[in-house]
Amino acid sequence: MSSTRMSKLPESGPPIAAQRLFHGLLAEFHTEEEVLAAALEAHGAGYRNMDAYTPFPVDGLAEALGFRSRYRMNYVILGVLLLGAALGFGLQYVGSVLDYPLNTGGRPLNSWPAYLPVIFETMILFGAVATFVSMLLFNGLPASNRALRNTPRFNLASRDRFFLFIETDDEQFDPEATRQFLQELGAVDVVEVRE
Repeated sequence: MSSTRMSKLPESGPPIAAQRLFHGLLAEFHTEEEVLAAALEAHGAGYRNMDAYTPFPVDGLAEALGFRSRYRMNYVILGVLLLGAALGFGLQYVGSVLDYPLNTGGRPLNSWPAYLPVIFETMILFGAVATFVSMLLFNGLPASNRALRNTPRFNLASRDRFFLFIETDDEQFDPEATRQFLQELGAVDVVEVRE
């Protein structure tokens, strides 16, 4: 006697496309003036988690989106530069004064002017590495925007279109109200960004 098992069929629910993760709304604009005005209006309306994608830098767009310059990276790099200088000096001091004290030409064992090239080079090395690493960390990189890249027409952001993206985790975000708001700002098209 053979037994057959029937797999349970999935319950009916929303279509597969609607089950995908919803990231936000992407509004398309034709000109840089339109996207700049839209960003200013959106920030004025209380939207904070948004970003703009343009084919070239637009003056004032970062400020319109609410980005403010923070100098945390400068302090990190300064601290690492000083650490590199101290390490460069310390390595030479240990080698010249403590481990192998050789008196050549009557100069003192701790002849710091001779250490300056190595101190400078260790500062540069540590500063370059710190700049690269802190740039990645403070900018939140690497960031995956796969959902945006899969959105129709988003490839035009590198050619001749301007986009404003408002994320779903924004406190002001409501799918219908935000869509209507973006359309009132003059968006050519507003699409949902889904994974």
